[in-house]
Amino acid sequence: MAWEEWEQLKAAAAERHSTQMQLNQLPVDPGGGGGTQGDLVVGHADLEAVGKAAHALFEDFTTYSGHARVASTAAAGGLKGEGFALGAALAHVTERWSEQSKTLLDACAHISNHLRYTKNLHAAGDSYIAGTISSIATLDKGFDERKGH
Repeated sequence: MAWEEWEQLKAAAAERHSTQMQLNQLPVDPGGGGGTQGDLVVGHADLEAVGKAAHALFEDFTTYSGHARVASTAAAGGLKGEGFALGAALAHVTERWSEQSKTLLDACAHISNHLRYTKNLHAAGDSYIAGTISSIATLDKGFDERKGH
């Protein structure tokens, strides 16, 4: 393709398509209410359920992966002791299993802890807002009393 042909193709494409940016969005709510269609909403019950599930997985997986690790280590040792090459392979798999188990357990703990932290942070924010609003109400009441209302 010659340079001139490339320039012609670019010019033709520019004529067919506007180069303006277009954002995809929901249609504006004609009532002005803002609407909730398309908004991501997560309630406290949803977050609590995720946190509990992560904690339960952490607890159960800790127990069951520990059993699997102990049994596999014992089997690998027994096979190695009898001269089977499979023993070393099983020991390698057991080591990787332990590493991956720790990664999963860390992720579960992180989810559970982060959700607990988020819940506490939001509770503190709610408390602050409630205190600020009640202070404004007290101030308004004072102004109303001063005006004689």
